[in-house]
Amino acid sequence: MKPAWDKLAAAFDGHKTALIGDVDCTAGDGKELCSTHGVEGFPTIKYGDPSGLENYEGGRDFDSLEKFAQENLKPMCSPTNIDLCDAEKKAEIEKFMALDDAALDALIEGKDKESADAEKEFEEAVKKLQETYEGLEKTKTKKLQDVKDSGLGLMKAVKASLQKKKEEL
Repeated sequence: MKPAWDKLAAAFDGHKTALIGDVDCTAGDGKELCSTHGVEGFPTIKYGDPSGLENYEGGRDFDSLEKFAQENLKPMCSPTNIDLCDAEKKAEIEKFMALDDAALDALIEGKDKESADAEKEFEEAVKKLQETYEGLEKTKTKKLQDVKDSGLGLMKAVKASLQKKKEEL
């Protein structure tokens, strides 16, 4: 992916509204920045308003990255670009801006908890699926070995031998 990312960064070098960059999340200020934005695995691609970055889930080849960047890396509706918002988003932003810090923090904390709960629920379900898969795989392997040990191969060899004798007659 690194060559595709570097090519994308070069293609957008000097762009008026889009920045393509990378951060070393393993040391120094990069580590803190990545932690702040919820980067847990590498490579992780984030995009959007710096105060509310979103995860990129698309393709990792240059063509996919470039298409996404061309369609999405532009000024978007946000508190700093409210003129780009439709009436519904403007109203939502104004509602949040009218809240005091404590109320806004509580809403954010609640939504963060919902997100964390969804992740936890997913991870627990995947763990159960993995355990089920491993059990099924073990059962299947045992059954297949039992079938093999029961003489299936020998039965097939006998059948082929009998068939060959019939054909010779």
